[in-house]
Amino acid sequence: MRKALPIMFQGTHSDAGKSVIATAFCRIFARNGWKTAPFKSQNMSLNSYVTVDGKEIGRAQGVQAEAAGVLATTHMNPILIKPSRDQEAQIVVHGKPYANMKATAYRNEFFNIGLELVRQSLDTLMQQYDRLVIEGAGSPAEVNLNDRELVNMRVARMANAPVVLVGDIERGGVFASLVGTLQLLEEKDRKRVIGVIINKFRGDASLLQPGLRWFEQYTGVPVLGVVPYVPMRIDAEDSVVLSRYATKKDDTKAIDVAVIQYPRLSNFTDVDPFFAEPDCSVRFVTDVSVLGEPDILILPGSKNTIEDVQFLRETGLFSDIQRLYERTDVTIIGICGGYQMLGERIKDPFHVETPLDDIDGLSLLPVATTLSCEKTTVLCEGRLTYKNKTFHVKGYEIHMGRSIVKHGEPLILLNGKTDGCKTKDERVIGTYMHDLFHNDAFRHHLLNDMRCKKQLPPLVERPLYRQLREQAFDDLANCIETHVDVKAIEQKMIAFQGGEDHAL
Repeated sequence: MRKALPIMFQGTHSDAGKSVIATAFCRIFARNGWKTAPFKSQNMSLNSYVTVDGKEIGRAQGVQAEAAGVLATTHMNPILIKPSRDQEAQIVVHGKPYANMKATAYRNEFFNIGLELVRQSLDTLMQQYDRLVIEGAGSPAEVNLNDRELVNMRVARMANAPVVLVGDIERGGVFASLVGTLQLLEEKDRKRVIGVIINKFRGDASLLQPGLRWFEQYTGVPVLGVVPYVPMRIDAEDSVVLSRYATKKDDTKAIDVAVIQYPRLSNFTDVDPFFAEPDCSVRFVTDVSVLGEPDILILPGSKNTIEDVQFLRETGLFSDIQRLYERTDVTIIGICGGYQMLGERIKDPFHVETPLDDIDGLSLLPVATTLSCEKTTVLCEGRLTYKNKTFHVKGYEIHMGRSIVKHGEPLILLNGKTDGCKTKDERVIGTYMHDLFHNDAFRHHLLNDMRCKKQLPPLVERPLYRQLREQAFDDLANCIETHVDVKAIEQKMIAFQGGEDHAL
């Protein structure tokens, strides 16, 4: 018998704020004593999260589980789509690679399999939790896709969940987007929408009131809240948000952190802790004209390492990174795919990524990588030694390949094995460990060592990132409770369960 009361958040488009609002409701329900789980049936993202049993799910659902104070499971995101090249993606089912598929094959061949996976995970969560916060994807009004969609109104009907539609006013045209979405829904689905939330509002709320009144009169759908634009320290779900990140150095900050943004960039949330540091300017780099001479250069993960190495070559970043190391005192750090790029060669004998057999790396580390068909997904912890200090570090690994260090010292000792590599002068380091910079003691040491190089005094008081995340969850929940009619939503959740489930 089903136990959980569900609520679903859908948006007028991608990046409308569904994930953030769903995260807030996970926290709100949990604070009110309800055992709460997030759910997104199908997620397309290159930012992923590793569960305690070593499975891979979308980053957003892992973060939402943290906000709810529960352990993430693959039932919270049974299908993860990870784009690997144009028109093709890796399909991850319950945390493990299922197949590489093109979009047409996915729709034609996977739909019925996916539908059953969604149904089973939804039923499992409904039986185990008190509240279920469901997130849609993109827009429910994609009329060309709705006959075989697995993530919006079909899921709402399956869960018999009321739906709140989220619109982003920052992009403009929010009323047109909301009205248009409602009008394109089938009547049975339109009746499921209990209200809308207008997100990312800036300015005087009184100026919006005539529009709100018009919307309610025109559609008969209530506005449940207007959420102000506030910076949130919540992990981004996918690369859509990268357009909002800085590309130029903030000259008021002492340390310049540059992050290479290649086309298949993945798990860029690794660099999030630097945004919280008071002396760090963090910027994303796509071409040589903005590379400059950073203090710290980070090569993050990649879903297609070989294609992203080719991108570095085509843009001139490849040779500029090498020259940067030779001519400046930069510290270069590679994570996962970025670690592979720092090595001498990347081999792909099984053509996991491209038809190419191999490609030369940056040759800044004495490492050779061979890509494999099997994916490693595991939580990890160990001892990292850097600049004469040893740190206990925790993180996770997600990669398809093995790197052999030809000579030199490993960076980390992980549960009896070694990981990563560093040059003798420790100016270049690489590792497969994601969340490396989330380890406060190591990050603080790295930054204060850089300050020492720049003849600046160390900062004694630096932020503890885990505490900031917990505070961010509470701040977000407080904001939503202030600006959204949470009680009305809960009343609708209860009322919906008094009706009969709609047929799929």
